[in-house]
Amino acid sequence: MDIKKFTRSYRFNLYGITVLLFAVIIFPFLVPSNYIISTFILIGLYGIVCTGLVVLMGHAGQISLGHAAFYGIGAYSSAIVSGKFDFPPLAGVLTGILIACIVALLIGIPSFKLKEHYLALATLGFGVIVFTFLKEWTSLTGGLNGFFGIPPFEVAGFSFTTDRSFYFLVWAVLAFGLWFANNLIHSRTGRALKSIHGSESAAESIGINLMTSKLKALIISAVFASVAGSLYAHYISFINPQLFEVMTSIVFLIMVVIGGSSSLWGGLAGAIIYVWLVELLKDWVPLLGFSTGGEFEIVFFGVLLVVLLIFKPEGLMGSWKERKSLFSPQKKKVQDKKGAAL
Repeated sequence: MDIKKFTRSYRFNLYGITVLLFAVIIFPFLVPSNYIISTFILIGLYGIVCTGLVVLMGHAGQISLGHAAFYGIGAYSSAIVSGKFDFPPLAGVLTGILIACIVALLIGIPSFKLKEHYLALATLGFGVIVFTFLKEWTSLTGGLNGFFGIPPFEVAGFSFTTDRSFYFLVWAVLAFGLWFANNLIHSRTGRALKSIHGSESAAESIGINLMTSKLKALIISAVFASVAGSLYAHYISFINPQLFEVMTSIVFLIMVVIGGSSSLWGGLAGAIIYVWLVELLKDWVPLLGFSTGGEFEIVFFGVLLVVLLIFKPEGLMGSWKERKSLFSPQKKKVQDKKGAAL
């Protein structure tokens, strides 16, 4: 392993998180529009989920088509605990985290005995089960009628009731998530996950416990999704099972593929691009004579996903990392030597 490259990557990500925090602080004062701020709240929530997926997919090499279920577990846990039982919202977030960890453990143990598309189908089935549960248990979740009356998020007596205050909350959580993921990726556990992604047989031959490492990645990504779901519920104050159906999991997958699962920043980049494309479609699709319903978006992003997997499987941030490495001092020396040899 190239230790210098490893250290550079860690420091680069830390610098990036610092710059992100600075940009987050000044952004609302430069763009006071509530609509734009609310859009960036949504981007931040998606970024939290996708950062967890980057750990699971990009580093552990395990695909998931059921992350909307963990997103929904967090949302409904917070909604029920704070809205129905009148506990503090933070207790709802912690409850969602606990349930997500338990469910991830119970689902992961049998699922990780499967590989490739069989694993994808297992996680897809898990998402369908949770969606059905949320839809049918009407006495607890409200069913398709939805769950109303979710209180705003509150910490130490401060209530996040405005878009600007919630924007700071979401992006602070995202920045912490990026910092945590960066430390995880560059830790012994992260190196174990990367080796599993490269070759499970080789990883197992050097003493890495495949099941334990995969479960760690799944539980961590489930916590990310659960926290984002809890914040989402407190932000919009109303949730419905249809917000957490299988298509939502596919949308998360599309974001990660667009951004690049191998990069820490791939999830956030994918979330920004996805939301930006959705906004463009709202403006341009009617001009082309199509309706702006979900069907057109499904077709558009389905085609985009196929194209990216064929021509840019490493994603946009992955491509950027490759271009950056071409101009590193080591690469330049190698290229100069090749040129001299010729």
